[in-house]
Amino acid sequence: MSLRAALAVAWRGLLANKMRSLLTMLGIIIGVAAVIVMISVGQGATAQVTERIARMGSNLLLVRPGTGFGAVRGAAGSVDSLTLDDATAISALPLVQNVAPEINRQVTAAAGSQTWTTTVKGTSASYLEIRNLAVAAGSFFSPEDAGQAAMVAVLGPTVEANLFPSGTSAVGQTITLNNLRFTVIGVLAPQGSGMGGVDQDDMVYIPIATAQRRFTGRQNVQVINVQARDARSLDTVQEEVATLLRQRHHLSPQQADDFNIQNMTAIMETVADTTKTMTLLLASVAAVSLLVGGIGIMNIMLVSVTERTREIGIRMAVGATSGAILTQFLIEALVLSLAGGVIGMLAGLTGSYLVSRLASWPAVIAPASILLAIGFSALVGIFFGYYPARKAATANPIEALRYE
Repeated sequence: MSLRAALAVAWRGLLANKMRSLLTMLGIIIGVAAVIVMISVGQGATAQVTERIARMGSNLLLVRPGTGFGAVRGAAGSVDSLTLDDATAISALPLVQNVAPEINRQVTAAAGSQTWTTTVKGTSASYLEIRNLAVAAGSFFSPEDAGQAAMVAVLGPTVEANLFPSGTSAVGQTITLNNLRFTVIGVLAPQGSGMGGVDQDDMVYIPIATAQRRFTGRQNVQVINVQARDARSLDTVQEEVATLLRQRHHLSPQQADDFNIQNMTAIMETVADTTKTMTLLLASVAAVSLLVGGIGIMNIMLVSVTERTREIGIRMAVGATSGAILTQFLIEALVLSLAGGVIGMLAGLTGSYLVSRLASWPAVIAPASILLAIGFSALVGIFFGYYPARKAATANPIEALRYE
């Protein structure tokens, strides 16, 4: 029997018992769909996190007070350990491109009868370049504005939309931040959500000298953004910054750092690796359904061999070889698994789309994941179909003809 004829026989057998075939394929369908959804969602998560970190700026270090990220206590006075003078000293390092200290405070912004609770960020003019920000209207404040502690502000799009809902341009308008009057000189282009889903457009930027004079009354800063000249020098800059700050803060070798440095490139690589590991783990769990489906295929093929024992005997009597019988039943098992794989692929693509739409979570469909799932389902069909096919091929033709 030719391959084409064997495929036709297998397909007719599948259609002759539609419900049984569907139930047999169910494990394969679920397994393939789950693998595709898990991989696509995992890759989407990796892409989203990587994009958000990359959007924060390239070759970036974040220096914060305290002994660890988010620390509220550390060495004595560690939460106030960074100052503007530290930022100035860091900017003098030869491999440092830009430095931007920052202070963040919650404020109530108002324009006319409109009010909005937002975050005011006091920083330097170089923050625009370090964080890859773009100005949609007007301009960002200049180094001269920062030096003079000018009462100027640059709004994020969310703040502008809430303070000026009529669509009037905010540039040139006067707003108040905690009842202090500021002139709006610019509006930034939309950035979207940052790490942790925080709306980066819900922000008001003012010169750091203004923030210290009007809101904090102190020289301490919360973050120092440090941009290295290139990616290759990032680790060296991190070491130099740590050494410089320990010297400036007069820390002995026995004392712990009263600051912490986040290497955004290293964080991006760590997050990507972690997400990939979780994706593989979830996909492996989903692949168990494929094995369960394979057991179902073996079970139904054994039933089919028993039901068709007399047919097997007749085919052998008219000259069919054991190899032909083996091939026929293997093809039938393969058709079952591949049909389930194709249906599972369609279900997986649909599931990935629904997850992306309903959960606002990106799903990246990789052709490799589809090929992997379909290929694995084919291997499952061949592996679990071999024993029933072998049983049919080694049947005694005389006993098979006597079977009722």
